[in-house]
Amino acid sequence: MKRQVFKILAKVNKAILPSYSKKNLNLAKLSKLQLAFIGWRYYVTKNALD
Repeated sequence: MKRQVFKILAKVNKAILPSYSKKNLNLAKLSKLQLAFIGWRYYVTKNALD
């Protein structure tokens, strides 16, 4: 059940949130909000794959 929820969240994230890896941005210069987006996407992806 938990894994299915995270898979759905991962699809929503992919559709809505921006992808910073494709923009080749420097992680040291990102704002706190951008870092929070990256952290959220990582958390959801990690749990969707487990």
